[in-house]
Amino acid sequence: MKMSLANIKKAKKLLHKRECIAIPTETVYGLAGNAYSDQACQKIYKLKKRPKK
Repeated sequence: MKMSLANIKKAKKLLHKRECIAIPTETVYGLAGNAYSDQACQKIYKLKKRPKK
């Protein structure tokens, strides 16, 4: 997905809905979510197959 204003707005909406998004880095993709949302944080733990906190 190319960086564009439409895609940034889409990512913003997803984060606002407590969803997770993938963000490209120099080598791999990172997962991002709203740090103030317990639901979003739990989704990241589940996606990464990490124990729940």
